[in-house]
Amino acid sequence: MTSYSLWINKFLEDRNGVLGVVILLMLLGAAIFAPYLAPYPQDFTVTLHPREKLQPPSSKHLFGTDHLGRDIFSRVIFGARVTLMIAGVAISGALLIGTVVGLTAGYYEGWVGSLLMRITDIFVSLPRIVMALAVVAALGPGIRNAILALTITYWPFWARVAYANVVTLKKSPFVEATKALGASSNRIVFLHMLPNAAPGLIVRTTIGMGGTIITAAVLSFVGLGSQPPTADWGLMLAFSREYLPAAWWYSLFPGLAIFLVVMAFNMFGDTLRDVVDPRFRISGKGKKRIQKRKI
Repeated sequence: MTSYSLWINKFLEDRNGVLGVVILLMLLGAAIFAPYLAPYPQDFTVTLHPREKLQPPSSKHLFGTDHLGRDIFSRVIFGARVTLMIAGVAISGALLIGTVVGLTAGYYEGWVGSLLMRITDIFVSLPRIVMALAVVAALGPGIRNAILALTITYWPFWARVAYANVVTLKKSPFVEATKALGASSNRIVFLHMLPNAAPGLIVRTTIGMGGTIITAAVLSFVGLGSQPPTADWGLMLAFSREYLPAAWWYSLFPGLAIFLVVMAFNMFGDTLRDVVDPRFRISGKGKKRIQKRKI
């Protein structure tokens, strides 16, 4: 049985991880088929229905309506598309930048590696939400600037993961043998070290998605992320504040969507880490996690 088959079997043994995957697949399905799943797809835009504003959940409107009479259920479904797009693009950029910086700093070390990692430490030391707010405030509100702010905010975490893996792998026998055969530095880094560091980077990506979604929602909530009439969960929460507690459904369902998605990514990433990281094991009926630390 291959290592990948063992990983899959271990992953399927953890109910939390499986539940997280199911929720994420439902989110992905909602994002892809939003025009077909939403009962009122026209409510994705600025369509107005004044006579139906702030109606409670009913058979006609499962999640009720907002202050403009738009169907909240339809907008929550379309919001999944916006959320995945923002988080996916931002995380992809952060993964690319962080991996390159980490690999470079770990392999070459010296003053180049020290400089890159000190810059990384500076970014890590700053509060993520505060830094993202500062970047978007300087560039101006909008989805593009929000994605750029999230990328700038999150890349150091992948840089540290890549750096730690490369520093460890540099002393491995197979790397020394590859050097002895005359392989170039780029070949060693990208064809030998990067694949070995990939599991840690993938785990960091799944866990980082949850934090990115929360930060993106905060940017929209304060008016620096998605702009009206975009069906964004954070933006919906921002407008719903004025109608609490009477129109409780207006804030409940977008907030619940954010909670479920972030929880699903964390459950998925947590289980994936247990599977691919040899320092973690799951044992016992209670699935208690035991971390083996080197003293």
